Amino acid sequence: MFTFFKKKSVENVSLDKIPNHVGIIMDGNGRWAKKRLQPRVMGHKAGMDALQEVTLAANELGVKVLTVYAFSTENWSRPESEVKFIMNLPVEFFDKYVPELHKNNVRVQVIGERDRLPQETLDALNRAIQTTKHNSGLVLNFALNYGGRAEITKAVQVIARDVLDARFNPNDISEDLIQSYLMTAYLPYLYQDPDLIIRTSGELRLSNFLPWQSAYSELYFTETLWPDFKRSEFLKAIEEYNKRHRRFGGV
Repeated sequence: MFTFFKKKSVENVSLDKIPNHVGIIMDGNGRWAKKRLQPRVMGHKAGMDALQEVTLAANELGVKVLTVYAFSTENWSRPESEVKFIMNLPVEFFDKYVPELHKNNVRVQVIGERDRLPQETLDALNRAIQTTKHNSGLVLNFALNYGGRAEITKAVQVIARDVLDARFNPNDISEDLIQSYLMTAYLPYLYQDPDLIIRTSGELRLSNFLPWQSAYSELYFTETLWPDFKRSEFLKAIEEYNKRHRRFGGV
């Protein structure tokens, strides 16, 4: 399923410490549009171009998983017209960009609660997943209608039912077992937790994005608004990651 890349250099970025899994909180679309006196939805549209460029850059570098925060469980509180537009973006994105992603061996996956998504959005997701399911390069993992607390709550509910069904005892519950009930469990174990989480637009919080998986993630915050976060900005984040010393609680 996954391929491994030999050490190389891309635009002077050493691949000695390329993260296996990068998470991105794509923030600032609305502010980008406002600065240009455009409707907020135009920022979301421009953000699709940035996503395509960053995905291809990550794939070239040898990143194994790119998880992007596309729509949170809290985003339903936005104006109805904006939510409707955002829900249509996967349809437009996959129709426009999946052929190139497929050509570049990218595999599309989705985490989040799908039951509230419009049928047209679900159909577009399923088409992209089916089209790219045999690809062995980067996994582009969309967090769509995703909330970290909701993910953990659902996992606890399923674990509780399995205890009641005598599949295991409460004393058997471990961190590894809990992780196996999370939405990222379909990934190889070493790739389930993001090594690096990037947030654009200057906000300094994770906003319910992968709270369990991000326990030891390196965090990178930038003032750049998401539609302006192109290849060069992504490489800056990777350069910064290469300077970090990850101790995981050690010395």
